[in-house]
Amino acid sequence: MNRSSAINYDHPIPKPPFWGSRCVEFVPLASLLPYMNRTALFKFQWGFKPKGKKPDEYKLWAKTEVEPILQRLIAHDQREKIIQPQAVYGYFPCQSEGNSLIIYTDSLGENERCRFTFPRQKKSQRQLCISDFFRDVNSGEMDVLALQLVTIGQKASDFARNLFQSDNYQDYLYWHGLNAESTEALAEYIHKRIRQELGFGVDEPRDMTDLFKQKYRGSRYSFGYPACPDLEQQDKLLELLDAKRIGITLSEEFQLWPEESTSAIVVYHPQAKYFTV
Repeated sequence: MNRSSAINYDHPIPKPPFWGSRCVEFVPLASLLPYMNRTALFKFQWGFKPKGKKPDEYKLWAKTEVEPILQRLIAHDQREKIIQPQAVYGYFPCQSEGNSLIIYTDSLGENERCRFTFPRQKKSQRQLCISDFFRDVNSGEMDVLALQLVTIGQKASDFARNLFQSDNYQDYLYWHGLNAESTEALAEYIHKRIRQELGFGVDEPRDMTDLFKQKYRGSRYSFGYPACPDLEQQDKLLELLDAKRIGITLSEEFQLWPEESTSAIVVYHPQAKYFTV
């Protein structure tokens, strides 16, 4: 099977504000706070479970007992600039061919620059593949792929590691969790910018809880997850986005460095959501 029959193409192709990549040299941590999933931070990163409290009781308790911990860390960061959020993102002309997504050097589509290849579902009736969300090479239409790469910098990881090595385990837990959720918040922040630049801002949920539930148009697929498992293909993404501008490289195991970094293929297609292979 070369293409899923479950996907339609009756939507217009958005016009990106630019082709290529741009660098976001710094995003204040305060700007990321609205995009930070406090439920994930408090319950799962920091381990503050409800323990029998009803939802409203837990919410009030977290506001008075746990939120001050977050504010203490934020104040510390404002003094010492521990978390240093940066990003590169951009738009690239593309078309799909089977399980592959072809990236062109320009919007004329005359020269192939590189291609990403993804797995296709075998057991699902839909038999989806990420490439299905883009116009086919024989369609006569040029589509657009958005890519993003974010990091909060090596200083944040080093700071948390030093806390652990000095046996300050509680603060290590707090900073390690804050680092992880700050990275995710930055990814959400850049993804929202991409959706707005592609003209989907009016579709945005007003409640941030809906944002965390992916109630917006399209989806963000990170390398290493089922629909996009091949970490080695990150080298193409880093080259396309000129990742060295924010100091991101790949290890020999194709892991991103600094470790608190994430990459993603951003799909605008209205049917694009998470799926497993």
